[in-house]
Amino acid sequence: MKTDKGDNQMRLLTTGIVSAIILAACGSPDAPASNETEPEATDAATPTTDTEEAEAQDASTSKYLEEPLVTEIYTADPSVHVWEDGRIYVYPSHDIDAGIPDDDLGSQYAMRDYIVLSMDEPGGDVTIHPVGLDVDDVAWADKQMWAPDAAEKDGKYYLYFPAKDKDGIFRIGVAVSDSPTGPFTAEESWIEGTYSMDPSVFEDDDGSHYLYIGGIWGGQLQRWVDGEYMDGPEWATDAQFDDPTTREDDVNFDDRPQHAPIVAKLSDDMISLAEPLREIVVVDADGNPIRMKDHERRFFEAPWVNKIDGKYYLSYSTGNTHRIVYATGDSPYGPFTYQGVVLDPVEGWTNHHSIFEFEGQYYLAYHDTQLSGRNHLRNAKITPLTINDDGTIMTVDPMPGD
Repeated sequence: MKTDKGDNQMRLLTTGIVSAIILAACGSPDAPASNETEPEATDAATPTTDTEEAEAQDASTSKYLEEPLVTEIYTADPSVHVWEDGRIYVYPSHDIDAGIPDDDLGSQYAMRDYIVLSMDEPGGDVTIHPVGLDVDDVAWADKQMWAPDAAEKDGKYYLYFPAKDKDGIFRIGVAVSDSPTGPFTAEESWIEGTYSMDPSVFEDDDGSHYLYIGGIWGGQLQRWVDGEYMDGPEWATDAQFDDPTTREDDVNFDDRPQHAPIVAKLSDDMISLAEPLREIVVVDADGNPIRMKDHERRFFEAPWVNKIDGKYYLSYSTGNTHRIVYATGDSPYGPFTYQGVVLDPVEGWTNHHSIFEFEGQYYLAYHDTQLSGRNHLRNAKITPLTINDDGTIMTVDPMPGD
């Protein structure tokens, strides 16, 4: 691996110390409880002994399908694009260890900046670029710089990112650069009308760009069912109360349609919405909306859209069942019909991905916890993805040797 600029290493080593008072975020209800004392906040931007052991491991005996893209830093939620220069750019989250114990809503995911990776081809040498954007450089943001995405238009590069504002509400911000690797300059405020997290941007054949957003539980999507932010611990997950007006318990609540991702077309300026956000409908083969109780297929987080042979593919994470699944439709707005599984559960609680094409081959970018064995210290990977002649996607097993 190689790194741009000698002072980047010092920047990476110092970026890991953050406040230990992080509030609820998206996360892992099934994460194993630990009786061990959590370490104090450290300069954990750089993996240590586990990294060295992973690098020395014989790939032929590894249980993992792929090895990490980089081992110098922890990276997750990789959004991948191939820009006009033909180079592959990875826009990941940058995991750090803030010394925060695991909890049901992922307070331990305390990321605070973005570092772009790039390579000439899958499997090639990876460049770790300098920090592209830090939370301290975003006027409205307070903490938790989670999964980002990027887009390009007219020679400008746009980094879309979620962060909690000063009131603890997730918003979607945008920062602009003349370079695909930054540094990026953030707009003074978040994109008006946005909320929740996990932004991804899809460019259609006509040059229109669509912003997809969404994540339940710590991602707060369920807090907006009435069109306004619902505060209070009773809205921490997606299935607390049936009626937000009376808040009466209802055993039938879990049979309601899922909280689906939301979408809006971006304006020509790429920093505002051209229309209000609308909810996407995902249905089964019979045309019935996927239900909340259908945890094997229901949307949890990480919406991503591709257009393959004229068909729109929406893929996303099922969260507590740990899969990446996909649905197809005839419009970027949906409705989308559920089709199957893209990626089986990885090692670690979260599963988050992107799908991209390079020289006629599709690839899946994802993460696991090979380097650390800890849910919030992840490493990004890339593997070939097979699209069958009938348009179905062949399921990837991330740990064939397990």
